Amino acid sequence: MKLNELRDNEGARLKFKRVGRGIGSGKGKTSGRGVKGQKARTGVSLNGFEGGQLPIYRRLPKRGFVNPFRKEYAPLNLRSLDAAIESGRLPADQPIDEAALEAAGLVRTGAKVAGVRLLAQGEIKRAVTITVSGASAAARAAIEAAGGTITVLVPAKEEAPAA
Repeated sequence: MKLNELRDNEGARLKFKRVGRGIGSGKGKTSGRGVKGQKARTGVSLNGFEGGQLPIYRRLPKRGFVNPFRKEYAPLNLRSLDAAIESGRLPADQPIDEAALEAAGLVRTGAKVAGVRLLAQGEIKRAVTITVSGASAAARAAIEAAGGTITVLVPAKEEAPAA
């Protein structure tokens, strides 16, 4: 096969349909737009418009609350941490912090992410020194059981006393 012999597969490119070229074409007169009215004109986008009637998104009641100050944390499981140390992406003998985790490609932090939260899915086989924003109680126990140390930057919230 040569470069000048390359062709598209049969039917890969559809022929452009010329509209408004007489009634014999099958797409003449109204060009497939129906008859008259606002939607027969060009440049009309009417998503959610119900002809002046109150739209359904305004008729239905709103529920719930979205906290604009909520902090999102990038999750990191023990399984992926152990796999990264095993493959040599992270050094086990040096302290591991959030910058090292991001450099190794384990987590993605950005403007919306407040830090890294260590979770206990999987197991860790070696002692590591790690500093993260948050960690579950099971993850802390697993790190300490393996002989490692964990430093949590954001203290856990205490339960409010019952009134």
